[in-house]
Amino acid sequence: MTLFSDLALSGIAQSLLREGVHPHTLIEARRPTASVLAKAELDPAFLDAEVAFGQPDLDAIRASSKLRWIHLTSAGYTRYDTPAFRDLARERGLVVTNSSHVYAQPCAEHVFAFLMAQSRCLPAQLASSTPNGSAEWLHLRAVPRSPRGQHVLILGFGTIARHLLPMLAPFQMRITALRRNPRGDEGVPTVTPDQLAALLPEVDHVINILPDNADSRGFIDAAFLAALRPGTVYYNIGRGTTTDQAALDQALRSGHLGAAWLDVTDPEPLPAEHPLRSAPNCFITPHTAGGHHGEAESLVRHFLANLERYASGRNLLDVVIER
Repeated sequence: MTLFSDLALSGIAQSLLREGVHPHTLIEARRPTASVLAKAELDPAFLDAEVAFGQPDLDAIRASSKLRWIHLTSAGYTRYDTPAFRDLARERGLVVTNSSHVYAQPCAEHVFAFLMAQSRCLPAQLASSTPNGSAEWLHLRAVPRSPRGQHVLILGFGTIARHLLPMLAPFQMRITALRRNPRGDEGVPTVTPDQLAALLPEVDHVINILPDNADSRGFIDAAFLAALRPGTVYYNIGRGTTTDQAALDQALRSGHLGAAWLDVTDPEPLPAEHPLRSAPNCFITPHTAGGHHGEAESLVRHFLANLERYASGRNLLDVVIER
């Protein structure tokens, strides 16, 4: 088979890919993309490939008559998640897989770190140099509250949520998941969007792992936030577009929302003058939740495992669009 990669690789990861695809032919893009958000340049060599590894451009995909499988180097697949592209995939017999399993564990660890930092009041603790025994010191010792027994609502139950559940288990938290189409194998109680309103006043933490699509954009709006009990903490490691950021800012400044921990925003990065940058109890990391040591090598190994499955006719991992 002929494979095309537009992923910017070097060192160990590049060698791993070049050696791992044998005996297939690998074509590497003349100008590889360094970001999953960047638009890839149309490379004529792409038209010879049956398999694409990276973030292929939509126009290039439409122009190809040989392409049969696309393996994305991201967990998100917004640009491909459209009725028009799905129609094209069915027409061409295309299958699309993503790299969810590469990012699920680090994303789960990131949001778990958010939750623990919130419960231990780490921002205030780290900002203080008060002496032992002072009123501030006594307050800082008294404020932390274990999440044990608290109620967490997970919006979007997929691979990340499955990795998060074992981390939350020691705290015996009450966990509810939102899923548009529950499958019954979640292992925790699930609700659908029409059942959500009655649940919101009961939760202590909302963890947003929703993808960016037509149904999820602006899902966390002013009405959603107002329905939460005072002091609820909001975490977002899904996509920034799922949150009405003006409403989030207002909920934080009014004191209704206890805190917000965000790894994703809209746009990214947020401008320095954006209101959320100065909102009380709002903590933002720059879309690094999925990052980890050896990330590029992890992406290549995941692709090579799927390539072996593809070549042998077995079911692929992380299928997001089927033939």
